[in-house]
Order: sequence, then structure tokens, then C-alpha cells
Amino acid sequence: MRPRRTPRTGKRPRLDPRERPELLLVPAVFVIVMLAWEFAVPALGVDDYLLPRPSQILDALRTQLADPLFWGHLKVTLLESLYGFLLGAAAALVLGAAISQVRLIERTFMPYVVAFQTVPKVALAPLFVVWFGFGMTSKVVMAAVISFFPMLVNVIEGLRSADADRIQMLKVFGAGPFQVFRMVRLPSALPFIFAGLDIGIVFAILGAVVGEFIGAKEGLGYLLLQTNYNFDIAGMFAVLVVLSALGLVAHFVIRFIQRRVTFWSEDSRAIGA
Repeated sequence: MRPRRTPRTGKRPRLDPRERPELLLVPAVFVIVMLAWEFAVPALGVDDYLLPRPSQILDALRTQLADPLFWGHLKVTLLESLYGFLLGAAAALVLGAAISQVRLIERTFMPYVVAFQTVPKVALAPLFVVWFGFGMTSKVVMAAVISFFPMLVNVIEGLRSADADRIQMLKVFGAGPFQVFRMVRLPSALPFIFAGLDIGIVFAILGAVVGEFIGAKEGLGYLLLQTNYNFDIAGMFAVLVVLSALGLVAHFVIRFIQRRVTFWSEDSRAIGA
């Protein structure tokens, strides 16, 4: 049976919960979990300083959002994550393109890349602080290093996923390597590349916060440590909520760009997550 076509009336199609039940399930699960958390904490006799209730976390979040210093910390972490993500993405695109196209480069550099990936990144953070100082540079490098490898693997796999028949057809018609790359390999790799970017932007935020844990004077990671030192558990949860929201916004921005660029494909498989 062929699906019915919606007539073009100039209006956006209505979202039917029967076709997309997650539109109701996602907020319903959130409300149920929050209500259970709110009433279970006092019912079980858990002290508020150990596990604050959602209402207390919301109050702490409101207090932080009203503080201009909080927005300064947020701006610092956001810039560190963005710069680190862009640096890691640029390196992943250049090196991934070289590795996928030249076998000698792959055999020469890939073992070192894999070996570097096996090193715990948290162990590198103190070195970056020593080398680049307590400022933003060490956090940017940390964010770039953590986000680099997932994006690199997706770039390599994406460029290798191109249809061999299409490549051969272009070569028969006299296309050069750059034309094959631009017309076949790169379009085929875009879904993989965006999947890697989706992972990389979240890892970049993680890297910036990890760098701030080791040594910083500002940023959400620094603020998280301060609330921990003051035993402000509700404030810690509030910072975590902001970090989660930051990651979600970054994720949806990448997905939005992906839908606009790779509108022909719904493939969002990620390699190396």
C-alpha cells in the first residue's frame, strides 16, 4: 500500500503523537523522574546536603543565572570548547583526508595516532597546564586532543565508503584525483563526518572541563570545583545541568547543520564513539 501524500497547502505538517510517540514519552519520563526524585529524597530520609531535591537544584540554578560571574564562567568554557573543537576538527579533516588517500601516510602515521589515543587524556592535562599555562590555551589544546580521534576515524571511514563504481566511471571520463575527491568521496563521507563532529563537540566540552579541573581560574569546571569545596551540592548539580544543556545545544546545532548539508542522506552512523 502506497503512503498517502500530504497536499501542499503552504503550512507545516502537524506533528502527530501517534506517529512520533517520543514527543510525549520524553517529557513524560522527565516529569515522572523529577517527581519521584522530589518526593523520594525526603521519604527515604536522605539528607539534602547529600542529594538535593530538584526544587533545590532549580533554586541554585536561578541564583547562578542571576550572577554575572556565572555568565563569565560559561563564556570561558564555551570559547574553550569551541576553539578546541575547531582545532581538533581541522586536524582530523586534514589528516583523515591524507590517510584515506595515501597508503604510505596511513602506514606511517596511523600507528602513532592509535598509540597516542590509548594514553589517558586526564594524565595529559597536567602536562598541558605546565606547557601552556593556566590560561585558555591549555584548555583549548585539551579539548582538541580529546575530540580529535573520533572525528579522525569518521573522516577516514567516510572517505573510504565512496562507491567504487562511481569512482571508476569518473576516471573513465578523465576525472582527476581532486575531481573524484570533490564529486564522489567528499559527498559520500559527509554523513560520517557530521557524525564524528557530533561526537567531537561533546568531547570538546568534556576536554575543556577536564582542563579546568586540573588548573584554571575561571570556567564551569573551576566553578564546579568551587561549589564542591563549599559543599554546595545543589550548586554542583546546577552546574552539571548547565553543562548538559550546553552539550545538548551543541548536539542539536550539529544535527541542524547536517540536515541542511546532507539533506539526501539520513545516515548518522558514527565510528569510534
